[in-house]
Amino acid sequence: MRLSVLDQSIALEGQGQDAAIRDTLSLAAYAEGLGYARFWLSEHHGLPSIVGSAPEILMAAIAARTRRIRIGSAGVMLPHYSALKVAEQFRVLEALAPGRIDLGVGRAPGGDMRIAQALNPNAYGAAEHFPEQVRDLQAWTSQASHRGLTAHPLGPHAPEVWILGSSDYGAQLAAHLGLPYAFAYFFTDGQGVERALELYRSLYRPSERHPTPQATICVWALVAERGDDARHHAMSREHWRMARMRGELGPLQDPDRIAERGFRAEDAAALEAMRAKAFVGDVAEVSARLRALAAGLELDEMVINSWSFHSEVRRNSYALLASEFGLEAQAGT
Repeated sequence: MRLSVLDQSIALEGQGQDAAIRDTLSLAAYAEGLGYARFWLSEHHGLPSIVGSAPEILMAAIAARTRRIRIGSAGVMLPHYSALKVAEQFRVLEALAPGRIDLGVGRAPGGDMRIAQALNPNAYGAAEHFPEQVRDLQAWTSQASHRGLTAHPLGPHAPEVWILGSSDYGAQLAAHLGLPYAFAYFFTDGQGVERALELYRSLYRPSERHPTPQATICVWALVAERGDDARHHAMSREHWRMARMRGELGPLQDPDRIAERGFRAEDAAALEAMRAKAFVGDVAEVSARLRALAAGLELDEMVINSWSFHSEVRRNSYALLASEFGLEAQAGT
């Protein structure tokens, strides 16, 4: 089974947000060396914790630092933008890294409506035009002229367009357009994934580039040599999720500090439910669960998203998973 990475440029308490961007670049080269298939980047706006606001710029920087790994957006929030401009950006990226560019798109705002309006003054109702935008994007990222216009620069390769989502809507749209589909499993702790993938596969209409359906899911996972260590470091994200439920947003915090003060008593039930579904523990335990999930959903690729306050913990987690799944390490990257 292939493994890929989703990185969100997570800001850490006590460090500048710019450090998170530089860490993303470093992690991309590291993931390539471990043998991961893709390195995807999210788009969020107005958040003090998830600060990767411009995946297309990060992709260009990563393209200059890597040679093999596919690089992608997961995704560009298309209703904010002109489809032609996005097509041009990704054709430039394709020229920088031929045959390595994934263009994942979503229709969610990636922030609140104030942000959406600041990005696009016509934000209200923009999401209704998402299917039309995707069709335009498909045409403009291919070699053909569309509406009498061509997205330059042209070249022998075209970005691979993906539909991203966490509901039936994206699954059905991807099926209708004959595009690959990625389900954001970590958004909902897996709720709805079986139905979304069943709809996608049963309704799939073959396209020239994708004659058969191609699906993946993105899960959040953290592993260590000892399960207790992984669970300790996972407290940073658990604390962030509990705070977000209360409307409190901020950078990721040190798990040592969180362990010292503990969680609120009223968080106990939500924490228990979260931990029951989490892919956190020693590498053998988590890998077995990931393999079982992939087999049940008939997947041959999974995307791993991982947060840690300590960068070496996150890198070790990706390295352990790469070894356990037999990824082929790349010399010289």
